[in-house]
Amino acid sequence: MRCPFCGNEDTQVKDSRPTEDSSSIRRRRACPGCGGRFTTFERVQLRELTVIKKNGRRAPFDRDKLERSINLALRKRPVDRERVERMINGIVRQLESMGDSEISSEVIGEMIMEALKALDMVAYVRFASVYRNFREAKDFEDFVGAISRRADD
Repeated sequence: MRCPFCGNEDTQVKDSRPTEDSSSIRRRRACPGCGGRFTTFERVQLRELTVIKKNGRRAPFDRDKLERSINLALRKRPVDRERVERMINGIVRQLESMGDSEISSEVIGEMIMEALKALDMVAYVRFASVYRNFREAKDFEDFVGAISRRADD
């Protein structure tokens, strides 16, 4: 593993342990060149996934991009980091087990929305505002109103 600080390709693993949900291995590493320390995660990948964007373009699935967008929606929300990690792992496992190596961005977006809805309603509305491209306050009102009506039913 290359050192992110100096680029040295010969780093040493100092400690390895499974994450709490045993879905990945956390490795603490040290660089003998610069003395820098950093953490890496090793995860199982069942298949290579390709995302089909709304414009038809294809791109390799990027777990980090998925994680960044979820974390952006959850910014400053009181949600346990482990719950978020389990949610992300669950979404990735669902995508990998769908049987198809090409998945539309719409399917991924809907999966994220459903997971966020169960995790944190504020994050759900935040994500929906970007995903559904809200343009004005009325869009928020309509969306939140629909949520309220469903909760009353």
